[in-house]
Amino acid sequence: MKALVKERAEPGLWLVDVPEPELGPGEVKIRVLRTGICGTDLHIRKYDDWARHTLKLPLVVGHEFCGHVVEVAPGVEDVAVGDLVSGEGHLVCGKCRNCMAGRRHLCRNTVGLGVNRDGAFAEYLTLPAANVWVHRVPVDPDVAAIFDPFGNAVHTALSFPLVGEDVLITGAGPIGLMAAAVATHVGARNVMITDVSDERLDLAGKLGVSLALNVSRSSIEEGMRRLHMREGFDVGLEMSGNPAAVRDMIAHMTHGGRIAMLGLPAEEFAIDWATVVTSMITIKGVYGREMFETWYNMSVLLEKGLDLSPVITDRYDYRDFDAAFDTAASGRTGKVILDWSGGARPESARNEPTEAEAAATMDRSGGARPESARNEPTEAEAAATMDRSA
Repeated sequence: MKALVKERAEPGLWLVDVPEPELGPGEVKIRVLRTGICGTDLHIRKYDDWARHTLKLPLVVGHEFCGHVVEVAPGVEDVAVGDLVSGEGHLVCGKCRNCMAGRRHLCRNTVGLGVNRDGAFAEYLTLPAANVWVHRVPVDPDVAAIFDPFGNAVHTALSFPLVGEDVLITGAGPIGLMAAAVATHVGARNVMITDVSDERLDLAGKLGVSLALNVSRSSIEEGMRRLHMREGFDVGLEMSGNPAAVRDMIAHMTHGGRIAMLGLPAEEFAIDWATVVTSMITIKGVYGREMFETWYNMSVLLEKGLDLSPVITDRYDYRDFDAAFDTAASGRTGKVILDWSGGARPESARNEPTEAEAAATMDRSGGARPESARNEPTEAEAAATMDRSA
């Protein structure tokens, strides 16, 4: 099969032939349809200091994906051949104190898909059935492919109650954009998102935020005046890892404000701890997703009308991976998707299903679906739920 592999200890990725993965006990085998490019993948391609000290080569990279189940190991229940699935990329030990207490997202022995073991940028992958999320209602494969970062956004955004609150989001990358969509959808009063990229702030505007502010030209104080805010922000969602953004956020929180931090700084930096203490600000670190409460939240949010389509801005055939990675690294786009479904699509129809994909995912009978395809949309469902015009 074809796979994107980090073969050598130098910058770059290589599309090569590798053996198909063999199904292990308790696992499922998945035919990959789409993958999303993550910041982690960019670090791996660049082969920066983190990658040099973390990876064992060669490695099939990638952890954001969706696909169809093609094989299940004996004894696996609740996952069937034909199911459309995404996957939780954090594989936990199941034996430590947190795992035994049901707090699997806090496992100290977590293994990362596409980082510590072969990943999803391939035609097939295997994954423990316990890490597979079956999509029980129709979902666009592009959106299903980004459930991993969508989960980061949902975990961060729902760390604190948002209904009626004023929310500041620093960093309008794909996860920040998704967090903004969630905050708006669940009933925040004002949602201000900041960045220095006009392109990404334009995307935020399509998601219904109250204000998308370019902090290279305008201050947060000015943004608050435009929103007629008299006090500071109730909730902060820090998505950038930028020291200046973190300091700005702390300086503009209301007394008793709460901050959830997902952005990962490149190095240590100082903050105004006196303000944190005297304003009684809560700061919570967020990593990954809660298994599987966050996944349930994601599916229900989409089922109840949350639209993530503006976040997905670019789609490439997997064979054009270099161009796709260059686009993702530009810092001016939303989410970039690689299509592994078996055929390149012309730009004029880049959001339409390929023939192979349509044959694999659509029940053309117009009625009931067999158990082997229980997770695939009928024509009526597809017409009602999928926006193919982007």
